[in-house]
Amino acid sequence: MPSDERLAVELLARTDYGRVATSMRALPFLAFARHIVADGRVLLRLPRSCGYHRACAGSVVAYGSDNLSSARPGESLWSVQVVGECAAHEPTAAEIERFGPAPRLVDGEPYEPVYLSVEPQFGTVHSTDGGLERHFEHIP
Repeated sequence: MPSDERLAVELLARTDYGRVATSMRALPFLAFARHIVADGRVLLRLPRSCGYHRACAGSVVAYGSDNLSSARPGESLWSVQVVGECAAHEPTAAEIERFGPAPRLVDGEPYEPVYLSVEPQFGTVHSTDGGLERHFEHIP
């Protein structure tokens, strides 16, 4: 995996939530998702009731996260995005445990999870003040 993709996946592993982007009926959309990183893939858990998983599975999606709201004073800001093919995923018991507790409701509806897998084909990372370059300079 090239270093940009490796760094993007490494940063995603440091966050719990992000946004998946694709199009539905020719219109772009963003949806929130819980994610974990497993074997270089980004696994997503979304609410079934929203139906976004139907537009994502079998499509190329972008998935991103950041530390914009969690950076401590003086810490550099970063934003990361991976792009890749998305597929339905049947999580293992260990993966479900790593996702942690699910919400009870989403938009007033009982939460029923659906799982997807994104195989990163390329990634982008943006940061302020060169903080990531110093922190991850050991990545080839």
